[in-house]
Amino acid sequence: MLPPRTDWAETIPPGEEAELIALAEVLRELQAKQAKKGGMGRALHYKAHAGVRAELTTRAGLPPPYAVGIFAGAARYPAYVRFSNGASRAQPDRAGDVRGFALKVVGVPGKKLIPGLEDRVTQDFLMIKTPSTPFRHAREFVRVLQAAASPLQLVPTLFRLGPGRTLGLLRQLLASLKAPVPTVAPLRYWSALPTQWGAYAARTSLTPVDTADLAGHGAGEHALRGDLGERLRAGPLRYTLSAQLYVDPQRTPIEDASVDWAESDSPYLPIADLVLPQQDVASELGRRVDAYVEKLSFDPWHAPIEFRPLGNMMRARNHAYRLSTIARGASPEPDGSETWG
Repeated sequence: MLPPRTDWAETIPPGEEAELIALAEVLRELQAKQAKKGGMGRALHYKAHAGVRAELTTRAGLPPPYAVGIFAGAARYPAYVRFSNGASRAQPDRAGDVRGFALKVVGVPGKKLIPGLEDRVTQDFLMIKTPSTPFRHAREFVRVLQAAASPLQLVPTLFRLGPGRTLGLLRQLLASLKAPVPTVAPLRYWSALPTQWGAYAARTSLTPVDTADLAGHGAGEHALRGDLGERLRAGPLRYTLSAQLYVDPQRTPIEDASVDWAESDSPYLPIADLVLPQQDVASELGRRVDAYVEKLSFDPWHAPIEFRPLGNMMRARNHAYRLSTIARGASPEPDGSETWG
């Protein structure tokens, strides 16, 4: 275990801004192609399993490095959660895929990062079921997506990234996706990418409180939705939100998204508790909440300035998510005035 440090730094190469804009356009084109087949949706994490109501309770008495923003004291915040598959298209849940957990906290004070949304009151946390990504940076991520979307793109991808690196990435992806996922409720999720945390930098993780039932309770191509629905009808789902702080450039790099920040170097500290209360996603009310959540945009740049996303992959999201949000006409950010009966 190493002490957290505040000397983290981003390394932004010349010409990165133009490259990230171009990569965002590639994702927008993939989104448009998918819209012709299955209707307009997100460029990635196209298929949702459920959009539900939640509540985040921050903890009191956190050590100073962690006590930033809403985590500076104990308070309760309404929230929304979207469970999803990671692919850019809808496919049966039995298919290997990234699984996502997107959390939007409502009632968050302070100036926000996105121009035009500075006075909104939301903060988003986006997580996947792995602590890091196979990709070092956004260029690798988008090129492999292109190759996956069209076999004709495999040769250009090999040329751009090099055959060794491309094949290595594909092997890592296949290995990470082959394990069956019968339920997404009791999974642990990670941000896999860092954000500023006041003077520090951090990654975050969500750990389920109850992991006793790992069996799936759904069937068919939407099995994960069916499983979530059954679990939430039976009772609440509970998670612990934790943060892990930057300790040095080698062990906890800011720019290389493929490096796992080892917990032996920097352990996760619990900072909040998330509850998805008992609810019926198949009821009229549940369908209305689900439809509302589906129209929202979940974006790590929906955040106060002291939680600015860090690193190349996060900077890429700042361009790509904005284009995707505009293309599908996402709803305005919630302000806490929503009523659900």
